[in-house]
Amino acid sequence: PGWSPRVLPARGRKSRHDPPAKSKAGRLKLPPPVWENPQCSQPPGRSSVPSPPPCRSEFRAEVLQKKREERLGGEDSAELLEEHRRLMAWNDEENARQRARREERLRKEAEEEKRRKLEVAEKQARKMEAFMKEKEKEVLQLQEEAKSFITPENLDARIEECLDNPRNYNFAIDKDGRVVKRTVLS
Repeated sequence: PGWSPRVLPARGRKSRHDPPAKSKAGRLKLPPPVWENPQCSQPPGRSSVPSPPPCRSEFRAEVLQKKREERLGGEDSAELLEEHRRLMAWNDEENARQRARREERLRKEAEEEKRRKLEVAEKQARKMEAFMKEKEKEVLQLQEEAKSFITPENLDARIEECLDNPRNYNFAIDKDGRVVKRTVLS
């Protein structure tokens, strides 16, 4: 990926430190000419598609405006105005119909979102309830185990019990889990 020192550049390109070609050695680089036509916004050749100067577009706009005024100013103006009113009424009806459809869709989406949030909340509540039951079970188990803990009150009794019933944990077990060898307590 990319250029590496072992690979030469494609098509024999020069680096910026190479001297100019012999055919270009005497050439003077001149800046591009400044465009000073106040009526046009861009100099020619600055964009891929030349835009018409503003003066031409302004003239075209004036011509179109005059044509529009002539058309509306004639005897057909009442007919055109009636058609315009009819089309505007149809447009208003269509806009109202689309608005009603959009409001219905948004209402359904809001209900669906509310239902989904409610399901998520119920699921979370069930999860929390199961978690609390599990923790409660753990607490009860710890309380049961705590009954056999050694406390300062029962320390003397537990010491006496251990001295009366010595246990030998020094023994060997075979692969089946049976005690093979046990040392004698001294």
